[in-house]
Amino acid sequence: MTSFVSGQRWISDTETEQGLGTILTFDSRMVTLLFPATGETRLYAINNCPLTRVEFNPGDRVESHEGWTMQVTDVIEKHGLLTYYGTLPDGEAGQLPEAELGNHIRFNKPQDRLLAGQIDQNSNFSLRYKTLHYNYGLRKSPMRGLVGPRTSLIPHQLHIAREVSQRHAPRVMLADEVGMGKTIEAGLILHQQLITGRASRVLILLPESLVHQWLVEMLRRFNLHFSVFDEERCRQSPDENPFNTEQLIICSIGFLCHDDERRQQAMDAEFDLLIVDEAHHLIWSEEETNAEYQCVEALSQQIPGLLLLTATPEQMGAKSHFAHLRLLDPDRFHDLAAFEAEESRYEPVAEAVQELLNNENKALPALARDHLISFLGEDSKSLIDVLDKALDQDQDQDDEEVRNTTRTQLLRRLLDRHGTGRVMFRNTRAAVGGFSGRAVQGYPQPLPELYEIALEEESYYRHNLYPELAYQAQIQVEDMDPWWKVDPRVDWLINLLKLLKKQKVLVICANANTALDLENALRILSGIPAAVFHEHMSIIERDRAAAYFAEGEHGAQVLVCSEIGSEGRNFQFAHHLVLFDLPEHPDLLEQRIGRLDRIGQTETIKIHAPYLLGTGQEALFHWYDQGLNAFADTCPAGSMVQMQLGEALVPYLQPGSQSSPEAMDLSMKSLLNQASELNQQQLEHLHKGRDRLLELNSRGLTSSEDMINDIEEQEQPRQLKRFMEKLFEGFGVEAEDYSKHCLVIRPGSHMITTFPGLPEDGMTVTFDREMALSREDMHFLTWEHPIVAEGIDMVLTSELGNTSVALLKNKALKPGTMLLEAIYVVEISADRTLQLDRYLPATPIRCLIDPGFNDLSEKVAFDTLNAQLQPIKRGVAKKLVNAQRAPFLEMLDKAEGYAKDRVQPIVNQACQNLLTDVTEEIKRLAALKIVNPNVRDEEIEYLKNRAALGHQALQKAVLRLDALRIMIAG
Repeated sequence: MTSFVSGQRWISDTETEQGLGTILTFDSRMVTLLFPATGETRLYAINNCPLTRVEFNPGDRVESHEGWTMQVTDVIEKHGLLTYYGTLPDGEAGQLPEAELGNHIRFNKPQDRLLAGQIDQNSNFSLRYKTLHYNYGLRKSPMRGLVGPRTSLIPHQLHIAREVSQRHAPRVMLADEVGMGKTIEAGLILHQQLITGRASRVLILLPESLVHQWLVEMLRRFNLHFSVFDEERCRQSPDENPFNTEQLIICSIGFLCHDDERRQQAMDAEFDLLIVDEAHHLIWSEEETNAEYQCVEALSQQIPGLLLLTATPEQMGAKSHFAHLRLLDPDRFHDLAAFEAEESRYEPVAEAVQELLNNENKALPALARDHLISFLGEDSKSLIDVLDKALDQDQDQDDEEVRNTTRTQLLRRLLDRHGTGRVMFRNTRAAVGGFSGRAVQGYPQPLPELYEIALEEESYYRHNLYPELAYQAQIQVEDMDPWWKVDPRVDWLINLLKLLKKQKVLVICANANTALDLENALRILSGIPAAVFHEHMSIIERDRAAAYFAEGEHGAQVLVCSEIGSEGRNFQFAHHLVLFDLPEHPDLLEQRIGRLDRIGQTETIKIHAPYLLGTGQEALFHWYDQGLNAFADTCPAGSMVQMQLGEALVPYLQPGSQSSPEAMDLSMKSLLNQASELNQQQLEHLHKGRDRLLELNSRGLTSSEDMINDIEEQEQPRQLKRFMEKLFEGFGVEAEDYSKHCLVIRPGSHMITTFPGLPEDGMTVTFDREMALSREDMHFLTWEHPIVAEGIDMVLTSELGNTSVALLKNKALKPGTMLLEAIYVVEISADRTLQLDRYLPATPIRCLIDPGFNDLSEKVAFDTLNAQLQPIKRGVAKKLVNAQRAPFLEMLDKAEGYAKDRVQPIVNQACQNLLTDVTEEIKRLAALKIVNPNVRDEEIEYLKNRAALGHQALQKAVLRLDALRIMIAG
């Protein structure tokens, strides 16, 4: 058994980037190490720990944690601890206890393996070098974190994600209209924060009905495995604070806001980011607040990052909007009256912005000019003069370009200084465009006599909305027919499906049992291929149903969903929606329609709404159609109208209400007119309050096409597929072609080790984004997918391919000529939150040494050389290495010298890039803070601190030998 002593220095074989570790504690089973370079600790099982004891020998050069070095002449062990004795650079004698060794020391092991005859296949050496190369490009990419999610590349979403996710502890409101993708935006921000290390612990608070939707969305789109916490989960936790047991947690807001103990535990759990959906349910006033608001306020005071999501930020007026901003930055938004006064001052500026945007070829009106100068300062006057001057002359292409550039500069200044522009993002359908229309058709159906009898016995109004429930509850006779044999909507649906032939149709109803019965009825009565989708199914079962529906010729024509079961799924490929019944709230109706009416929908959505005459469904249909216009368009004011008039609507939903299109009583007509007028007033209010500057900031001032092109270029599905096939081969994973850009992978019989994320029965994967968006049963492999990331880590943290011997077939070389290819890596040990990967990721340096000790790496490309190599039997390779030991060591020494010469320029460039980026941002924020108090002091201080720590860490970059290949010409 390995002997551990507190204070000994060890290194992790699987996490070499952690630097040297120090033994803290140990017992008969476990050992704990502290890695001072990163400040992290690790707990290992003693009988299976991937650790190597750090022991230097006479002749080695060691470095202390203070930075001085010493040539070792002797090593003394006492009580299990080593002390090194040697000569300092000035010739004086010195000693260095192992506890004082430098924390950034790394070890070059490939030469030891090569000389010991541990020689890998040539293909694995190539895989290792390619992995280093790809890993370098991925970590340096400015698009890091945006490539991996299973989402369409939509400009406004990518703009918001990039803008927000690059901030330290972002605190913003995502307030896009319904169907614009707020959840996607939050997921993109979250994914990039996690990938880049800006955040590691995340708490998401949601209404209970959305918990499963987010769980599925985070897993399917972003490969993020969240845990759902409720009281039962917390009681089963072995930890005193259950919120410490997981990194990514979802729970309902009701669970925390009504339990003081659990809320305090969540506050103590040191989360990095809090995400709150449906934030308009957080109610605040200067007199009182609701429990949900108090809960989020308490958590947001402890958690650095905060994302609030709401489609209706001003639904309840300026007070509600201020309440949300107050959560984001209580120091900035501390007084409601001051906020309202400040907002009123922006109105003339907003009008001036409208003039600036609309009048491209006209001079600015004097009033708009004055407003802009008063808001931006006198230094903006010269820019406005440039606009007018360009118009005074005969415009040529150069003048037009100058004018466009000047307008862009003015808009940038306005965006930076806009009151809520840095904390709120809101895109509207009108501003973004590209949405398909909607067409609704109502289908009144006669009320069956048995339904009428059942409803006479009912007092529960919900059964008047869903009369099949009343039938099942009240009609208790032997051999009674199932409700679907009585209900005329079923025959109507079958006729509609036959009329539409093979067109895809999504059917949504309120209850899971209704959905199950309806699918059963379609199968028995018509034989139409159908799938069912409800909340009692597992995620895998839902995937299969969705995939069956998504398939073309051989798939299901119809998918029958329950209200909750359909949450989190989008079916833009379908264009027909059947509302078998209607929900009680306009938000739920919009959620149903939103399954089809989303970005990516290519045709007008046909909404089919059958309803039974004389029931609450009839009243609801007219309420949504005539009162709220909620079928034909999104209904941002629907919640407010329902809140004000909902009590007047309830009597028409009760059993016994017998209104009909032909004989609708005057009170119902009056209510519908009242609702329509109120809805129109609210829509006009929202339109007048439309902030063009905020919309412009939310979708980006410049085109996002370059960003989309960068992402598509980085995806490289063919290159990734080839790389993963080689990687799977290297670890013994079986991979076979399924279709273009698709593979079926499964554990092989000769696997080296368990492959992370690969189930025993295998999986089907695709490397194509469009295929992944239409086939949710396939895993979407990108460079950021956990399987790919884990595969890269497995290569780089193992010894796979770090030694090789090959035969070089090149007629220009004399047989027996030896070449040495040495792959070094420049790397640093630093806190992940410093984000130094952007400036100095693990950087490969390749040296190719010939017998004359020249470096040929610039003249002979890796792929060119690799194509000329042939494998050598292991026994022969060992003999060659032993025979060439002396020249090999001499060539290796020369290679290290060449590599060292290239390190400092790489480090200097990284330091320069870091300081340039940070200095420019600090200058911008400092200037901006003078005119926009929305810039937080913490942001500037964070940048200054990050620059200092980052520069210090970069200067401690080290060179590590990663792989060696000997090539013999023959």
